[in-house]
Amino acid sequence: MTISREEVLHVARLARLELSDGEVERFAEQLSAILEAVSKVGELDLSGVEPTAHPLDLSNVWAEDEPRPSLSVDEALANAPDRRGDYFGVPAVLD
Repeated sequence: MTISREEVLHVARLARLELSDGEVERFAEQLSAILEAVSKVGELDLSGVEPTAHPLDLSNVWAEDEPRPSLSVDEALANAPDRRGDYFGVPAVLD
């Protein structure tokens, strides 16, 4: 499958990217090569293969969630550039 120059420009416009002529040509070639590689997967007989979200069988991959002491307010705000009481000071965004 070949990606046209217009398709590359369309995708670039959607992504708000400004591309030079050389970049458009290079991306067209690269995207065409990617689509060609992906299309080869469609040629495989996968009728006996179950869909998976991960190639390895994973279970219990998370560590136990055990409560432990957290930082005090003074420790958490020790390096804050602008401390206002027990909070981080930030510039106002709205009037």
